[in-house]
Amino acid sequence: MAQRIVIDPVTRIEGHAKITIQLDDDGQVTDAQFHVVEFRGFERFCEGRPLWEMPGLTARTCGICPVSHLLASARAGDEILAVQVPPAADKLRRLMNLAQMVQSHALSFFHLSAPDFLMGWDAPVEKRNVFGLLGTRPELVRAGVRLRQFGQEVIEILGGKKVHPSWAVPGGVRSGLTLAGRERIRTGLPEAFQTARLALRLFKDLAGSLNREIQIFGNFPSLFLGLVGPDGEWEHHGGRLRFMDSSGSILVDQLDPQNYREYIGEAVQSSSYLKSPYFKPLGPEEGMYRVGPLARLNVCKSMGTPEADVELKEFRKHSNGAVTSSFLYHHARLIEILTSLERIERMLEDPELHSDHLRADAGVNRLRGVGVSEAPRGTLFHDYEVDRDGVVTKVNLVIATGQNNLAMNRTVAQIAKHYVKGPHVPEAMLNRVEHGIRNFDPCLSCSTHALGQMPLVIRLVGPDGTVLDERRRD
Repeated sequence: MAQRIVIDPVTRIEGHAKITIQLDDDGQVTDAQFHVVEFRGFERFCEGRPLWEMPGLTARTCGICPVSHLLASARAGDEILAVQVPPAADKLRRLMNLAQMVQSHALSFFHLSAPDFLMGWDAPVEKRNVFGLLGTRPELVRAGVRLRQFGQEVIEILGGKKVHPSWAVPGGVRSGLTLAGRERIRTGLPEAFQTARLALRLFKDLAGSLNREIQIFGNFPSLFLGLVGPDGEWEHHGGRLRFMDSSGSILVDQLDPQNYREYIGEAVQSSSYLKSPYFKPLGPEEGMYRVGPLARLNVCKSMGTPEADVELKEFRKHSNGAVTSSFLYHHARLIEILTSLERIERMLEDPELHSDHLRADAGVNRLRGVGVSEAPRGTLFHDYEVDRDGVVTKVNLVIATGQNNLAMNRTVAQIAKHYVKGPHVPEAMLNRVEHGIRNFDPCLSCSTHALGQMPLVIRLVGPDGTVLDERRRD
């Protein structure tokens, strides 16, 4: 008798979602789906707003990564004004985005994922969380908190606030970096480097014992998308788009972000409010691609900084082509933290950061503009259309988590097929399925709902609606 397992809600992610796992008559998993069950409507209620409000308005999309929306929106505004942003403003935006990478990746690794690696997948749920980890590895937890704090402080130094800074605007930024602010950042760098190196050693030391997870937790061929620089180096704010396949072959290179629609389509499913972008030339079925840290490390030629380039070479030993295991998003995040710190350290020596020429003034010169920036979770598109007065008439936001939607579904199914043998559902399976989603650090709305243990209810339901088994985690 065919059965269905429902995980509802999925939390410790930003927003509200559930997972359904389909079983055949023999209790074997046949499919799994990740459903986003909330609707927010940012694209629609931005219509009618002045273009100049959009960076501050769309930053409110998220409380964890507002900087990502702020910067992508400002870049869309640059395109509509048809201006070249002053060099100092471009560098300051880049500095803030690097800080955003550090703070967001630190939260994902130390707070949301490390308890699983370090406490054990089958550890008691009351201990398998950041508070349990605090009891056994207090120095590691404190280091993770301090690393995230460093990133947030850089954001605050530049934008005046850690969360939702109204700082980047079409044409530039509102304020520069003071000498005192530069010294504050410089003072925090040694500790931040120490923690990044510690986390990398820790993860690599665990890699042997995590080989099963590397093979099972979302390991499959797909395409990858990310920004790259002119020579193919790692890029996070600027550059052009590159698509690569799992063999390492480049399919599309140096694509102007203004023309992303030529290669990216957006599918919808009746079971989820989350759109599913895909690579147009291959269609929705074969055109699945991934974005984010794993994708960026796959598509780039080099990281562009000494320590991170050494780590990238070691990372690529996981595969002869592209690295395809979604579990290795965690490793990729740590390498991105390291290169971000190296770049921040290098940028602090640039006197242009203290320039007072920070904004290009212009009116509406184009009726459409696309702003693209690498958010911690992946490539973020802000696509605006305006009228001659600069009033927004249409908005399309292509969010990183949406671009990973097809891959998240594939990951959940792959894990479930290995661990779910119906009809009974062991608690440890819940944690493994959850972690499959946590690989991607999804961002569905704007808050982390729980620390450590994820409150879940899973019900095994027969075709007639009878509840055959239930597992509850409060």
